[in-house]
Amino acid sequence: MGDFLSSLKIAASGLEAQSARMRVIAENLANADSAAKSPDAEPYRRRIPTLSAMFDRELDAYNVKVGRVALDQSQFKTRYEPGHPAANEQGFVQYPNVDSLIELADMREAQRTYEANLNVVRSSRAMYGQTLDILRG
Repeated sequence: MGDFLSSLKIAASGLEAQSARMRVIAENLANADSAAKSPDAEPYRRRIPTLSAMFDRELDAYNVKVGRVALDQSQFKTRYEPGHPAANEQGFVQYPNVDSLIELADMREAQRTYEANLNVVRSSRAMYGQTLDILRG
C-alpha cells in the first residue's frame, strides 16, 4: 500500500506544479497585447514559473515543488504608434516581452505533463482497487 500512496503523492505534486505553471502561462497570454499605460511606464513583464525537485524522506523520492515566479528581463517589444496615449516622443509604444508562440508551446508541454501525472493517479487507483479485490476474493 505504501507504494500506491507514494506514487499518488508524487503524481499529486506534479499535478500541482503543472497547474501553477499553466496559471502563469495563461496570465502571460492574457497580457500579451497590453501596452504601457504612459510613455514612461513599463508594460506587463512576462512571468516565468520556477519548479524544483525536493527530496521527500518519507516517500524516499523526489517531489516537484513550485518556486517563486521570476520576471523575464528581456527587452520589451516596441511598435510605432504615434497617436497612442503611451507613445514616447519618437512615437513608439512599449508592449510586453511575451511571445505567444512560446507561451502556447509551454502551455502544451504543461498540459501533457499534467495529463501524464493524472494517468499515474488513475493507474494507481485502479491497481489499488484490483489489489483490494484480490485480497477480498
